[in-house]
Amino acid sequence: MKILGLSAFYHDSAACLVEDGVIIAAAQEERFTRQKHDFNFPVNAIGYCLQAGGVRGTDLDCVAFYDKPLVKFERLLESYLAFAPRGIASFLQAMPVWLKQKLWLPDLVRKGLDGYAGKILYPEHHESHAASAFFPSPFPEAAFLTLDGVGEWATTTYGVGRGNRVEIMGEIKYPHSLGLLYSAFTYYLGFKVNSGEYKVMGLAPYGEPRYADLIRRELVDIRADGSFRLNLRYFNYCVGLTMTNRRFDRLFDGPPRKPETEITQKQMDLAASIQEVTGEIMLKAARHVRKVTGMKHLCLAGGVALNCVGNGKVLREGPFEDIWIQPAAGDAGGSLGAALYVWHQYLGKPRKVEPGRDSQKASSLGPEFSDDEIETFLKSRGAPFRKLGREELAREVAGLIAGNKVIGWFQGRMEFGPRALGARSILGDARSADIQLTMNLKIKFRESFRPFAPTVIREKAADWFELAGESPYMLLTAPVRREVRRELTEEEKKKTGMDRLYINRSRIPAVTHLDYSARLQTVTREDNPLYYDLIREFEQLTGCPVIVNTSFNVRGEPIVCSPGDAYVCFMRTGLDYLALGPYLLDKKSQPEFVDKRDWRSDYILD
Repeated sequence: MKILGLSAFYHDSAACLVEDGVIIAAAQEERFTRQKHDFNFPVNAIGYCLQAGGVRGTDLDCVAFYDKPLVKFERLLESYLAFAPRGIASFLQAMPVWLKQKLWLPDLVRKGLDGYAGKILYPEHHESHAASAFFPSPFPEAAFLTLDGVGEWATTTYGVGRGNRVEIMGEIKYPHSLGLLYSAFTYYLGFKVNSGEYKVMGLAPYGEPRYADLIRRELVDIRADGSFRLNLRYFNYCVGLTMTNRRFDRLFDGPPRKPETEITQKQMDLAASIQEVTGEIMLKAARHVRKVTGMKHLCLAGGVALNCVGNGKVLREGPFEDIWIQPAAGDAGGSLGAALYVWHQYLGKPRKVEPGRDSQKASSLGPEFSDDEIETFLKSRGAPFRKLGREELAREVAGLIAGNKVIGWFQGRMEFGPRALGARSILGDARSADIQLTMNLKIKFRESFRPFAPTVIREKAADWFELAGESPYMLLTAPVRREVRRELTEEEKKKTGMDRLYINRSRIPAVTHLDYSARLQTVTREDNPLYYDLIREFEQLTGCPVIVNTSFNVRGEPIVCSPGDAYVCFMRTGLDYLALGPYLLDKKSQPEFVDKRDWRSDYILD
C-alpha cells in the first residue's frame, strides 16, 4: 500500500511517500524551486517522491494532508470576528489566498496527481506532529511532546505512543503559543519569522538574561506543569501583519531592530532572555509529561523541537532516560507524520521497532544522482575534475580539510529536514581558530556571530563532549568537555558583546560557542559510511575526530539539491574544493563562471 503525505500553504511545504509502512522518500519543495521555505503546493517534491518509488499518482492508495484546512479556516474567521474591526488589513490579505487556493485542496491534489481519485485523509496538525515524533522513533512506547506556532487550534500537545497508536492527552490552544512567543522576539530582534529563529538561538550566548523576569512578569504566565498563558495586550499576531505592537515596544524601550542594522548588547540580552524562558517552559512541560504518563522515553516534534538548546536542557536536566527528536520537526515533517498516521492509526497496521535504531534511515530520503549523471553535467559545463575511488576520496578530502581548506561535500541522498547531515554539507577544520570568520563571511555570506556545528565519530563523542548518548540529527547541544577547553586570560574574560566572538575557547574553537556548548552531530558508519570514513581519515592525520559541518548553501537560499545547485554555490563562494560524488573539483582549475539560472533548475520535474 502506497501513501503520499503532504504539507503545504504555511511554510516548508513537503511530500513523503510511505509504502507498507516504510518511508521511501521525502523532500521539501524549497529544494527544487530554490525559494527558501517555499509554502506552495509541493508539485516538485511530489514528483520526486513518485519517481523515487517508481509509481504514478494513480497508483497511490491514499493521500494524507498534514492538517484540517477547514478547521484552520474556522480558527482564522473566529479570530478575526473576535477582534473586529481590528485586523481588517490582515483579513483582506489572507482571505483571497484561502478562497482561491487553500480551500480547494482536493482539486489541487487530483490535478497534481494526474487525476488521482482515491481517498484524501486529514489528520489534525498535531496528530501529524505526534505521529512523526513517535512512529519513526526507536521506542516501543514513549511519551511525546509537540510544540509549534499553531496548527488548527492547538499549539502544544502531549500524550503517549504505544505500538501503532498515538493518543493526545492534553493541549494548549491558540493564541497561547510558545512558538509564537519565540517568533515575536525573532521579529523584534530584526530577523525573519519562520526563518530567523536559529539566529536568536545563536545570538543568546552573547547576552545575559536580564529581561527574563520581565518576560515572565509581563508577557507569559508559566505554570508549574509547563502550561502557560500569554498576555495578548503585547502581541499583534492575532489580527495584524506584525508579531508585536507598541506596548511591546514600550516594554523593551524602543521599536523592533531594523534588519541588517547593528546588533547591540540589548538584542543579545533579549535573545538570552527568551532562550532562558523557552528552555524553562520546555523543561517544566517535559517533567509534567513524565509525571502524567510514567513513560521513560520522550519524543519531540513541532517547530520548537528544532531549538537544540532547549532540547539539550530537556535531555540533561529532565526526567527521561532518553529522547528522540524528529529530524524534520517543523511543518515539512508533518507530511511524513500524516502518511505514517494513516498507515498505523487509521488503517491499524502494525509497527516494527528495531531496538536502539529509528526507522528514519538517517533522514537520507531525498534525491540522489548517479556518477554518470554527475559526470554528464560536469562535462556539459566544461568543468575540470578528477575522479577518485571511495577510499582515495575520503583520504584526499581529509588532507585538504587538515590543510585548512573548505570543501563542498555532495554525496548520496539529500537529507530531509533543515539540517545538513553529511550529504549536502560544507566541511572545515574544527581546530582552526579563523575558520568561523572565513566560512560565515566569505562562504555562507551570513552574520559573523552564527556558530558552526561539529560532526564527531559516534564512539569518540564522549571524549570531546559531555554527551552520554548520540545526536545523529544535530538537534541537541552539549558542552565541550572541560579537558578540551582552554582557560581564558583575564583580559579575554573582560571582553563583552561581539568582542568575544573570536576568542579561542577550546582545542576545537570553530565549533565551540561562547558558553562552551556545541550543536553536534554524531555519525556512525552504518548510517553514512563515506562521511564516517572521511572523518576517520581526518582523525588519523590530526588526532581529532571532529570536523565542521554546515549546510551547503548561502544565506537566503535553500540547501543545494542537484549537481547544478552545488556547482553554482561552489563557484559563487569562497569554497576551495567541491567533492561532487566521486569527482573532486579544484576552484583554481575551473573556467570563468557565468551564473546562469538554468544551472539551478536541472532537477525541476515536469
